[in-house]
Amino acid sequence: MNATSKEMSFNLKIWRQTDAKSQGKLVDYKIDGIIPEMSFLEMLDVLNEKLAVEGKDPVAFDSDCREGICGTCGLVINGVAHGPLNGTTTCGLRMRHFHSGETITIEPWRADSFPIIKDLVVDRTAFDRIIQSGGYVSFNTGSAPDANSVLVSKEASHDSMDAATCIGCGACVAACPNASAYLFTGAKVYQYAKIPQGQPERDQRVLNMITTHDKEGFGDCSNHGECEAVCPKKISIKTIAQMRRDYLVASLRS
Repeated sequence: MNATSKEMSFNLKIWRQTDAKSQGKLVDYKIDGIIPEMSFLEMLDVLNEKLAVEGKDPVAFDSDCREGICGTCGLVINGVAHGPLNGTTTCGLRMRHFHSGETITIEPWRADSFPIIKDLVVDRTAFDRIIQSGGYVSFNTGSAPDANSVLVSKEASHDSMDAATCIGCGACVAACPNASAYLFTGAKVYQYAKIPQGQPERDQRVLNMITTHDKEGFGDCSNHGECEAVCPKKISIKTIAQMRRDYLVASLRS
């Protein structure tokens, strides 16, 4: 539907769950008066306002920037992480991308490593622990060095920046049949592996981060490629290949 002047209505099937230990289920809702230019999250805001007026419990969902840069808003929409558009976070999805009268199923990320807090909100602090185990450089930088004092090739700098655009949303985990976080971990390893500043701790970084990844209960990668397909920042699975190579080399050295 492209006409922005017409209001839309939808049948929503939303996952409701009190907490990680409770049994959840899909609950049906009908929502009217939706403007095509509304974002997906604004549509949920309208639903929650309606539920609050009716004295019912609003649907819990995560969001922060609503600008596609923080990754907090992740939802599985009609079976696809972040919804039907490539390279788009849930908050960047507009209701004009759906048809009025359509049934939309909305679920949280599905992974044991992302326990449900409530409804559509999941605990993704496992990602924080992976970063804390090695996703950084620890040497003192002092004052800002001259821009040309450390030479970095154009190809390496572009590769590093492409990997660094990962926002840690967790869509890769939600889409992977193994609930693997290798695309996330690979991106965080890759961004340092391609530049000189990341070399001193390169071996220990990849060993620590993959160890933590496995300890957190994420699965292994079996090259389905679903992670790359749903990534809102289009992180390439070549980061996983580089991480595997680095891990093998680091393991042999250690």
